[in-house]
This record gives sequence, structure tokens and C-alpha cells, in this order.
Amino acid sequence: MTRASLDKQPHEVASMFDGVAEKYDLTNDVLSLGQARLWRKEAAKAVAARPGQKVLDLAAGTATSSLPYAATGAYVVPCDFSLGMLREGKKRNPWLPLTAGDATRLPFKDDVFDTVTISFGLRNVQDTDAALRELYRVTKPGGQVVISEFSQPTWAPFRTVYTEYLMRALPPVARAVSSNPDAYVYLAESIREWPDQPALAELLQKAGWGKVAWRNLSGGIVALHRGVKAQ
Repeated sequence: MTRASLDKQPHEVASMFDGVAEKYDLTNDVLSLGQARLWRKEAAKAVAARPGQKVLDLAAGTATSSLPYAATGAYVVPCDFSLGMLREGKKRNPWLPLTAGDATRLPFKDDVFDTVTISFGLRNVQDTDAALRELYRVTKPGGQVVISEFSQPTWAPFRTVYTEYLMRALPPVARAVSSNPDAYVYLAESIREWPDQPALAELLQKAGWGKVAWRNLSGGIVALHRGVKAQ
């Protein structure tokens, strides 16, 4: 089984996710102690999709995250570069337009989507700046980006406990429920190395996004960042 390294070579990351696709959603629910569902609900509230809108759900995996947007009547495009994830998603939701695509070279025209969103996938992209610029490119003027990603707990004592959980407790739990537990060692390491909330906000601004703000979930374990493309 493939385990990606922190230089995030695209073929390694895609292959790693191919190998965990079947049990990915179940494993996330177990490892997050059920919080993953809450985080998806909060992301859906932030997106606030409406009938007729076009929503790009990047790093959609099996398209679990796309279902709330489709339920509003919006036209949602689940996009991922793991063909294994997309195949699993197509089995479960054959009516969705699942699309293969690289976050740094999206297969869409300029100014297409009302909202672009990515949940727990941005930190797995090799070039974060390029991905944020691509998201900006395919968003309509006045449209928004919503990013849900692991971040840094705001209370220092809890941050220490959380880091210990990631590196010590997560791998044995992953061994019990995942088809590729080594993948979750990489995922834990990638969370620990990821920029904190202000640093990600700065990257968004650098890519051109305005009105950048964030909201912490679960004490900062996850942060929801938002930005708007100028009219």
C-alpha cells in the first residue's frame, strides 16, 4: 500500500487515496469521534448553496461532501484526482457528475462557479498557492470560496493533547479500521505541518481573495476559511 510523503507528490497522494477509498468515510467518522459529520454540516451552512447555483466541490473524494449541496437544488460538480475515490463515489451516487481533476490545473473555464469549496483536501495539494489561484480563476466575480481544513487548536493545553492524539493514538485506531493504516500516519503528519488559521488567511489574500475570514470549529481542530472574488 502507498503512503505519501510530505513533499506531496501528486501520484503518491492519488495512489494513497485510491487505496483507502472503500472505507474512507467510515474511518474518518471513527478517527474524528463522530465530529466529521458536524464539520460537513458547518461547511454546507457556510456554502449556503441555492437552487440554480453552480458549486465546485474540490477534493470531493467519494462525493459524500457534495450531497448537501445537491439537496438544495444547486448544480454541484464533485472533483478529485483520486480515480479510486471517484469510482467508489460513482458506485454510491451514479447521478452526480464526478470529475477527475488536479487542483493546480482545474479542467474548467474561467468564471464558472458561484462557490468553490474544498474540505480536508487543500493540505494534500503539492502547491497550495497554485490551487488557491486556480479556485479563484474558476469562480465567478462576486463568488466565494469556502475551505474546511484541519488547523491549530486555540487553547495551548488542548493543542498539546491533540498533537499527542494525532501521532500516538491515531495510527493504532487506523490499523483497526482502515485498509491502509500507513496512509493515516501521513495524514496525521500533514495536519501537524499545516499552516495555522492566520497563515492560511494570508495565503488566500495572496491568491487574490478578498473579505477573508475564518471561524474555528471544535476549538480550532478545524477552521472554516472564506473569501470573496471581487466583482
